[in-house]
Parts: sequence; C-alpha cells; structure tokens
Amino acid sequence: MNCPYCGYQDCKVIDSREVNDGIRRRRQCLSCDSRFTTYERLQPASLFVIKKDERREEFNRNKLLSGIRKACEKRPLPTGIIDKLVDDIEAELYHLGKAEIPGAVIGDMVMERLKRLDHIAYIRFASVYREFADITALKQEVDTLLSAEVETSGPAGQLPLLPHEQVARLARSQRRSRT
Repeated sequence: MNCPYCGYQDCKVIDSREVNDGIRRRRQCLSCDSRFTTYERLQPASLFVIKKDERREEFNRNKLLSGIRKACEKRPLPTGIIDKLVDDIEAELYHLGKAEIPGAVIGDMVMERLKRLDHIAYIRFASVYREFADITALKQEVDTLLSAEVETSGPAGQLPLLPHEQVARLARSQRRSRT
C-alpha cells in the first residue's frame, strides 16, 4: 500500500475493523508517520449488464448510485438511505447467481424501490429510464401513481403529490369514468 502523502511503498496496519460490507484498516506510513484509512471490500465475480442495444457492460455500482442520487436530489430522504438502497440492489443482483443481467431488470428493481421510498424520485427516474416520448406518457405514469396512492397511503414522512382533497376528487372522477 502506497502512502497517499509521501508515496512510500510500505506501511503498517494499526487497527482493523469489520464494517458493513468489508474491512476498515487504519494504517501508518513507515517513512513519514502519516496515518490514513483504507477500506477493503470483497469483489464478487464479474457481473455484466445487457444493455438495450444488446451490448454488454460490466456492472458499475457507482453508475447505479449516481443515477439514483440524481433522481433523489434535493428530496427529504434520511441520510444513508440511498447507499442502503444501492447495497440492497447490488446484493440481490449477485444473489441471482447469473453472470449477465438485462439492464431492464436493474431498472425495474430501482423503480420498485423508489416507488416505495419517494414518489418524486420515482417519477424523475422513470422519466429517464422509460424515455417518455411526450407529456401524455408522463401524465399516465403520475395518474397510475396517484391511483395507487389513493388505495394505500404514500411513503412514510412524504407529502402527497397533490392535496388530499384534489386526490379524492380525482379518484371519484376516475371511478365515474370507469362506469
């Protein structure tokens, strides 16, 4: 391990601790005596994502994390919830035991979890993932989300997309139009 401060090629481990998905090591450079921390994570067998155009690309956890972070940007979500969501998806993908996973499977996993977590983040992610062609397709997705919200309450601690009175009116009008 090279020292990040002086570049010396040898250091000693002062402390090791298990963390969520790996090992945290506190190290000290044998040349400049600077201390630094490293994290070691078991790297599972390679997993490839089959893209829409049939290309294969190695699974990139950071790419998944970045996409979900963009969807959740400026949303009132608890600290660490996005990292946990990505950890859960990654664990489930490796648990499937397949070397290649269609990108649609990963997208659906993200959509399912975001729908339960935060409706705005879900709509943001869906608008990119599903590549809505026009405003009508987006409206249909929001309407589907609203009708599901009327049947069940929204995610804990999240304000509804529309005021309760307006949601109730929409639900009544949809029931009338069905009959």
